[in-house]
Amino acid sequence: MSAIIISKDTELTQRIIDAIKTCYDPEIPVDIWELGLIYEIDVNEEKEVNVRMTLTSPNCPAAESLPAEVEQRVKEVEGVKSGKVEITFEPPWEKEMMSEVAQLELGFM
Repeated sequence: MSAIIISKDTELTQRIIDAIKTCYDPEIPVDIWELGLIYEIDVNEEKEVNVRMTLTSPNCPAAESLPAEVEQRVKEVEGVKSGKVEITFEPPWEKEMMSEVAQLELGFM
């Protein structure tokens, strides 16, 4: 599953994705974009960014820190007016949501 991107500004969206790729689940040595934890990035006309993401499990030890880190990194992107992260567990994360890069990195392929 790849993230749903809602944006007319592809350059800004790519900078947001690049910023998200600097965030890692502390227990897995792969960034959260490649892990498939980002479900949606919505950039509206005013450059307000909403990110819908999940965690590897509802009991994830990074449940407090990871969404806040993602929100902070998004807000730091040049051109972003504001950033907000929403956590969802629908659909639940599964390892099949990882990119091929992540699967190779973790030895699943």
